[in-house]
Amino acid sequence: MNVSMTELERDIIREILNIGLARAADSFAIIAQERVLLEVPSLDLLVSDDIIQKVRDYQQHHVAMQSDIRGDFNGTTLMFFSGQHIQRLSRVCLRMKTDDSLQINELQTSLLLEISNIITGALVTQLANILKANIYGAPPTAPGGDVAASLQSLLPHEQLQPLIFSVITQFSDKDNSVELPLMLFFDRATFDKILVIIRSYDFIGSGAKSA
Repeated sequence: MNVSMTELERDIIREILNIGLARAADSFAIIAQERVLLEVPSLDLLVSDDIIQKVRDYQQHHVAMQSDIRGDFNGTTLMFFSGQHIQRLSRVCLRMKTDDSLQINELQTSLLLEISNIITGALVTQLANILKANIYGAPPTAPGGDVAASLQSLLPHEQLQPLIFSVITQFSDKDNSVELPLMLFFDRATFDKILVIIRSYDFIGSGAKSA
């Protein structure tokens, strides 16, 4: 069974994400002592194989931090930190000089986990408030190994078409910017719940029903 949504429904979900990310960006900017720019998130529906490949592509050049979403919704978030991010955050927050290697020590891991906790926590809280859902983010972990394998719980044997929010933020200074990808995954059942909630909003009206 295919899933579809209208452009209005996409816009509403993007706006919900933008509100949560804007609050998260303020906290992140204080920690990083840098200006944080947010791009409008993209919203993609991908089949399972495409999801796994997209995550593995990111993992080749990033360190991933994961936080599961529990409660009424079933999902997970992945934040991907590049070597440049790790180097700059280590210098600013830990007063530690490093290269841009993806090999990180325990202190750096703790820092990335805390940043992930702040950003994903704000996003999940905003989703819970606007969608009136009882959801929360579990403490982040550093999965290591094949990160895509950790998503298998969202991809059970029955056919699913999970939703990927590909949210790209920019950690910027005077000279350059580095993308900080944040991906939010929901399984098919959760996506259906979100659409039901959004379609119940009075300002959508019957014109927003999917074909």
